[in-house]
Amino acid sequence: MEHILKKIKTNVIVSAFICIALGVILVFWPGLSVKVVCMAIGAVLVINGISRLLNFIFGRDGSVFSQMNLVMGIIITVIGGWILLQPGTIIAMIPILVGIIIVIHGINNLQQSVSLCQNRYDKWWIALLLGIITIGFGVLLVFNPFAAVDTLIRFIGLFLIYDGASDIWIMSRVSRNVKQARQEMDALTVDGKEIE
Repeated sequence: MEHILKKIKTNVIVSAFICIALGVILVFWPGLSVKVVCMAIGAVLVINGISRLLNFIFGRDGSVFSQMNLVMGIIITVIGGWILLQPGTIIAMIPILVGIIIVIHGINNLQQSVSLCQNRYDKWWIALLLGIITIGFGVLLVFNPFAAVDTLIRFIGLFLIYDGASDIWIMSRVSRNVKQARQEMDALTVDGKEIE
């Protein structure tokens, strides 16, 4: 379990830093060609999707999370590949596609908050709140109330920074919670042996 968690944690952290880096670029250089932005988003999605697929292949444990990794990996890789192959026709759909991916990230965050709650982590509600905010941002992008392209690109950049940072925070809490639960189990095992 801990070995699988390490793989998942690495995947999430790498993906989060890529999101933050791309977000910074979009915030400070919104005048970049929309095609370049489109290609960058496609590349990030393909990398993220492939890393999820590799996590499923090498860390298969039959859990719901593992199966979700497979489904998410396929969806994200297909969307990313489509963007890379058809950037011209996809430009108008960028907000919708990014919004859908963000909503999926938010749902993933909600699942992690439930896991934290089940493991009695007292601040599980922060992960829940971050997940709800993430879903809200995604829905906002899907309905795209922005008239100016620069404003939209900056908004996507800001959200990518937020999404990366929130993913890192949530994963650090999940990881710490799992370690704490393992230490408590080890302590109970040692106490049980001493009683015998």
